[in-house]
Amino acid sequence: MSLRDEAFGAMAYHHGTRRLVFLKSRELVALVRTLDQFDSADQAMDAVVESGQRDRYVTALSSLVASEILCGR
Repeated sequence: MSLRDEAFGAMAYHHGTRRLVFLKSRELVALVRTLDQFDSADQAMDAVVESGQRDRYVTALSSLVASEILCGR
């Protein structure tokens, strides 16, 4: 998967499935970029996401996993 920065956030492209997904917030892009630095998505969200926004990002990450842009460990 690669990310290309855009004014609205980023485009995520999965090279294997050839899927293209738009990440519509810079905060989500920051979260996705830091996922590999943590043992879990929960830890990454604790570090990057404001507590009141957590549910929104859980939904966004779940959608990215369902679309096969991200994969679980």
